[in-house]
Amino acid sequence: MIWSVGPLVIALLAALAVLLMASRRLRTYAFTVWVFVFVAASMLYPAAFGTWFGADLKILIVPLIQVIMFGMGTTLSLADFGRVLAMPWPVLVGFVLQFSVMPCVGFALATAFGFEPEIAAGVVLIGSCPGGVASNVMAYLARANVALSVTMTACSTLVSPLMTPLMMKLLAGQYVPVDFWNMMLEICNMILVPLLAGLGANRVLYGRQPRWRRVSVLGGVGTISLAAAAAAGWLGAGYLTGIRGGLVVGFLMFGVVVLAKLVVDVLLHGPERWMDKALPFVSMFGICFIIGIITARSAESLRTVGLALVAAAILHNGLGYLFGYWGARLCRLSEWDCRTVAIEVGLQNGGMASALAMNTLQSVKAALAPAVFGPWMNVSASVLATWWRRRPPKSWVVTRPACRSA
Repeated sequence: MIWSVGPLVIALLAALAVLLMASRRLRTYAFTVWVFVFVAASMLYPAAFGTWFGADLKILIVPLIQVIMFGMGTTLSLADFGRVLAMPWPVLVGFVLQFSVMPCVGFALATAFGFEPEIAAGVVLIGSCPGGVASNVMAYLARANVALSVTMTACSTLVSPLMTPLMMKLLAGQYVPVDFWNMMLEICNMILVPLLAGLGANRVLYGRQPRWRRVSVLGGVGTISLAAAAAAGWLGAGYLTGIRGGLVVGFLMFGVVVLAKLVVDVLLHGPERWMDKALPFVSMFGICFIIGIITARSAESLRTVGLALVAAAILHNGLGYLFGYWGARLCRLSEWDCRTVAIEVGLQNGGMASALAMNTLQSVKAALAPAVFGPWMNVSASVLATWWRRRPPKSWVVTRPACRSA
């Protein structure tokens, strides 16, 4: 019976997701529905997310995260980091709350629910990860301080190679073995290197200098970047071995983006900011596919602890908003900034947590928490953003840089 109904369920969910994407008011919920599409497909047809042509699909998790982080980098500029000097106190408050509240809440919930060690480690892991790019969109929808949100996301991501392994070592080391240096190197390879490559691509994509519209410059830079990707793949060794994958993806994506600008912008005179429309779809598909791969390998465990994980996700996320907001209030931040900090603290990079669980902790069960927490975070953040949007702070103003960053 379930095999006959399964395709219909998947098709209806996919149709709903497409309808939501077409709605300006409801499109923020489309990602969550797409997650349900992939979860349903992976639960009903796990073999489809198992191996292709003899290769285990889990090898795609890290490259997909690298592509997503490259996309995040293209939304950033040096000005986003420079704003730390303009508003150091809100950034510091958000940073401290991000890497203290969420890991500790994750540890407390893992203990309270009595999860088995690997699942408990996954709950701590999702709490120890930095904010994701979705928080910037939610901050914009909530009419919060988008510039602060972008800066906090960028800064927390940059320090994640240190802070995430540290919090895991301190809080999750009792559940599973945590190799601090190996996790640190893996985060650099998976997050930091592609992010910096995306930051460079932002300069090429949106730079106003005339040289970034010359055929010779774009063609030369793109070709050199592709050659560097090939060299990193063939010659990466010694000290570069640990970050070779990040270098390959970073150079490859940089080269593809530069050559795409050459074709779309310069030769074809195509639409402006086309990358802003393309990369969100790539990121959405990447996260959904990762969740499908994880779900297919842990369907039995998910049936056993699924409801408990959902409850833990609701509590973890809700307490993140609560402590983030009131922690910022205690530090005398404006209402505008308090809402921003609450969103940043409450939302984590679930894709990063999933990849670390699978690749560094070598545990499918540890990846369950990020797979469950991620969709709920998007649902709750959309509801909270809508609530705050209808009740804007009196001093709220829209700035062009904020809208660009979103």
